Amino acid sequence: LPGLHVFAIAFALEVSVGKTNTVMALNNSNVLLPCVFTTCIGFQDLVFTWYFNSTELIYHGKIKNKATEPTLVTRNPRVEFVGSTTKKDNNISIVLNNVEFSDAGKYTCHVKNPKERNAQHNATIFLTVVHKMVETDNTVTLIIVGVVGGLIGLLILFMLIKRVVLFIIKKTQDGKKECLVSSSGNDNTENGLAGSKAEQKAPPKA
Repeated sequence: LPGLHVFAIAFALEVSVGKTNTVMALNNSNVLLPCVFTTCIGFQDLVFTWYFNSTELIYHGKIKNKATEPTLVTRNPRVEFVGSTTKKDNNISIVLNNVEFSDAGKYTCHVKNPKERNAQHNATIFLTVVHKMVETDNTVTLIIVGVVGGLIGLLILFMLIKRVVLFIIKKTQDGKKECLVSSSGNDNTENGLAGSKAEQKAPPKA
């Protein structure tokens, strides 16, 4: 089944930028653009590239095999490679230094693996550059935490009251223990045997 073989090859190489594909950076700061790739059958002479807005090449690297780190082919002077491919994750992340407002846009991490019949895959990150980081409004979060905390507090209070009430009932009915035992064997177990107290006690005299 040649069609099935092609299908398997197509999904053997995968590129990921993580759970979220949006990154926010402060103007004039350095920002990490994460990217990792996975391959089922390994790689040989793998090529990876980073593009800005699909057309501008900002980093181009090659990796001979799993035992070697990437070698630089070309890069933008403000782009620095911070990944590693000899460790567990095939990390081909980069850092963009001295971010400017004009750097906002789409960054694509592209991988091509000759060992998988030149299989290719890519993933995209959207970068937003801001003048200052805006504090998020935590009012709703605080309300939710307050309500949940209050409910937990009420539950604990209820459990404490229940234990006190049960303790009082137990104390006041110690004299009538024999009657209570016969009504609920499971609540009065001894040595793990249900109803053992009930069996040991003599029936109450009239």
